[in-house]
Amino acid sequence: MMFALSILSNTYYLSPNDWLNIAFRLSLAMFFGAIIGLERESRRKPAGLRTHMLVSLAAAMFVMIILQTDVEPRDYNGLSRVIQGVATGVGFLGAGVILRESPQEESQRVEVKGLTSAAAIWLSAALGMAAGCGLWQLGLIGILLSWFILYVVKIYERIY
Repeated sequence: MMFALSILSNTYYLSPNDWLNIAFRLSLAMFFGAIIGLERESRRKPAGLRTHMLVSLAAAMFVMIILQTDVEPRDYNGLSRVIQGVATGVGFLGAGVILRESPQEESQRVEVKGLTSAAAIWLSAALGMAAGCGLWQLGLIGILLSWFILYVVKIYERIY
């Protein structure tokens, strides 16, 4: 019982030797990315399963690097900078998805495509960061809500 509680504990900082907790957080990040990626893949979107899994895993790793190397456990400046950097960097990745999907014709009408895929990539990064911080409850609620948005709300949009 104590073993399960140590894995699911909601502590930010972890020891570099805590292999089980590291593996749990990284696996959870990949799982979160896979759920979003499968939904995007099923709709034949440009950023699919592997992209979302990699974004989520990378975001978790960036966060975990600072959580394992930060000298002062109560100093959140390093963690804050990493989260800001990941959010900004993934925003550029999402911009690439939007630009890739935009039409190349010389029409005066502006049409934006790929915005939901870009938002899903950004969400994958956020879920990866939550998993990397050990916030598995936040990640589970986030993945349930994101699935609702990407799947159920899409059905609603088609009907109405």
